[in-house]
Amino acid sequence: MVGGRFVVKFAWSRPAALRVAHEVAILAALGRARVPFLPEVVASSTDPVLLVTRLVPGEALFDVVGSVDRDDVGRQLAEFVAALHRPATRERVESVMGGLPPASLQPVSTDVLRERFVQWARPDQRSAVLRWCDWADEVLAAPRPGVLAHADLHGGNQVWEGGQLRVVVDFETAGLAEAEYDLRCFPGTGPGVELLTATLRHYQEITGGELSAERVMAWHLRTALGDALWRSEAGVPLPDHRTPACWVDDLAGRFTALGIDPDAPHLGSVKADPAQPIK
Repeated sequence: MVGGRFVVKFAWSRPAALRVAHEVAILAALGRARVPFLPEVVASSTDPVLLVTRLVPGEALFDVVGSVDRDDVGRQLAEFVAALHRPATRERVESVMGGLPPASLQPVSTDVLRERFVQWARPDQRSAVLRWCDWADEVLAAPRPGVLAHADLHGGNQVWEGGQLRVVVDFETAGLAEAEYDLRCFPGTGPGVELLTATLRHYQEITGGELSAERVMAWHLRTALGDALWRSEAGVPLPDHRTPACWVDDLAGRFTALGIDPDAPHLGSVKADPAQPIK
């Protein structure tokens, strides 16, 4: 932060520079796409790679989610993702950038979870984790059409003030992914799954198309357990300073709260219509 007014991003390595340069291009292309809650770009450069945005006061969603109206939060987040996911937005960005790469931030595969995460779970949890991995593979077996996804829409990349979303930041990993991919962090944000269900409901109201809670949870499974895995293997505490086994218990509770039974035969999501366009 510079002068209490600006956020300056630059890079000390080629991989980091490529990510910041990608964000510069994405934000420039989104400038006229009518997507709300974008950061205000004050200046940018690709030689040297530099991005300057205006600092917006507020707090991360992680810090306020327990004290705000989660239905209203879900409505505002749905406004952002619905606008970002519009075909017209993707077309606008692709016309400027000459195409879009896949979202670069991908969670670990279920094969990695089967091989390496189970040792961090309790013995009584291991068979469930293996079944969940099989379930996630089945749920995600049929690909969905790609949209422009933020791809890292966790609570730390959102600035809130007085119950209002002020800005969504960090578009370094934005790219093509299915719409449900953008909601994969929502089941673990705040108490219960109210934020996810509210966002899904408002998204449908805005777009006329329904997203699949099952697909969101399949991505969430890979994201949450993958995060717990790399942190545990690296000796880095989990963000809430609990154990991987506690996160497995949390996942079981989220499945129950959403009425999803990974042990039941998967017949496809009754809450999603792949043919329904996003308006």
